Amino acid sequence: MKKILLLLVVIFGIFSICTIAWADMFGGVEFPGGAASFVDAVVSYNPVIKSGQPTAPYRNSLAALGIPDPTNDYIYYVSLGDGGSITLRFTDNSLTGSGNSNYDLWIFEIGPDVEDTFVEISKNGTIWYSVGKVTGGTRGINIDAYGWTQTDYFSYVRLIDDTNEGDQSGITVGADIDAVGAISSAPPVTPVPEPATMLLLGSGLIGLVGYGRKKFFKK
Repeated sequence: MKKILLLLVVIFGIFSICTIAWADMFGGVEFPGGAASFVDAVVSYNPVIKSGQPTAPYRNSLAALGIPDPTNDYIYYVSLGDGGSITLRFTDNSLTGSGNSNYDLWIFEIGPDVEDTFVEISKNGTIWYSVGKVTGGTRGINIDAYGWTQTDYFSYVRLIDDTNEGDQSGITVGADIDAVGAISSAPPVTPVPEPATMLLLGSGLIGLVGYGRKKFFKK
């Protein structure tokens, strides 16, 4: 019995150490999952470009991926343009509710002008749900306040510049996105096969069964 208790203590200690090691601070916000908490892929980038603005150096959509840039260098954020949008995806984790009033999702918006951004989340990249608006700078969102729980898992985040806020022109016009991270993080969502894929799979299995029966009767 003592050996079992000792083993449990050791396991708990290792788990605690690993948890502490994973937690990391970015922009004054502690992320339990460390760098893995942040979006990993750009699904689409649709900037609104007027008179060449935002200019080309600020249209690198990949700058929105990964951890926030501590130096706020222009290379590390992407401008959406006046009313533009960007859709991002978590691949090695997913966003979920926390079961309390704490912020679950953080948006890092930087640049010379603080600008508002509408935020939407999606489980499959097709059906989208609004979770309000952030007012620029480093801002968090509590998705539980919108009815989501720890049983809901989201892989996609869409950010849309509020055309009625901030400057309407300039080389970095629109919200400037540096990073997007999930505090309440869960394992990645396993994609559900499309009906057509399931039908194709079913047809293939039926074909294999038929082929097997044909071979059997030939014997």
